[in-house]
Amino acid sequence: MRIDLSDQKILVTGASRGIGQAIARQLAEAGAQVAVHFNRNADTAQHVADDIRHGALTFQADLSKPVEVVQLFDNVLARFGSIDCLVNNAGIALGTSIDSDDIAFTDSWSKTMLVNLHATGLLCKKAINHFTTNGGGRIINIASRAAFRGDTGDYLAYAASKGGVVSLTRSIARAFGKEGIKAFTVAPGFTRTDMAEDFIQKYGETYVKSDIALTTLTQPEDIAPTVAFLASGYADHATGTTIDINAGSYMH
Repeated sequence: MRIDLSDQKILVTGASRGIGQAIARQLAEAGAQVAVHFNRNADTAQHVADDIRHGALTFQADLSKPVEVVQLFDNVLARFGSIDCLVNNAGIALGTSIDSDDIAFTDSWSKTMLVNLHATGLLCKKAINHFTTNGGGRIINIASRAAFRGDTGDYLAYAASKGGVVSLTRSIARAFGKEGIKAFTVAPGFTRTDMAEDFIQKYGETYVKSDIALTTLTQPEDIAPTVAFLASGYADHATGTTIDINAGSYMH
């Protein structure tokens, strides 16, 4: 089986580093034209786009600002002409103690929800509207193991936001399948990325590794092939499903 995405135009959020960058590279390797979204890392995003080629372009947006979320989708659509697949990968994990003051807790909770859940929902809405008039499409939302087994006390908002992403994806699959829209969730466990470094620094790598069944931590490149497979159409009858990639650390 050969995955050929040469006819696809795919928006990947948070594609300048980590899991998103690995996904963008994998999709481009299969022939897709990739919209490389970034927030602050313009130079890195441009390097990724130049490296993966196939007409890849970069697009900036702060996903904590709804107006920029809308503009992101519209800008990609204007440059690419159409979008065949949306990969909602961008996310933040803000550690906030339950003992922090109420204002700090609320600020952290709100920003986490804006980026991880609200932006994802808004981009899904834009994609659904586009797909229904263009013969369908696919949505792949990157959630987390935390959506199912929970997280530590400092990451309540992160776990809650990712739980919302799972429910959102399942609802899209059920509601819009007849419109040719397929939706999937990929739920990584702890993955070695820049975003994970704060957690590693706080809890230690030994603690993180003790939680998995394998001997090495998951890398972004371990997740990307599954996303390419889902984008290919080979798994369309698995719409609504969640694929766990967590090194055997949680099974449900």
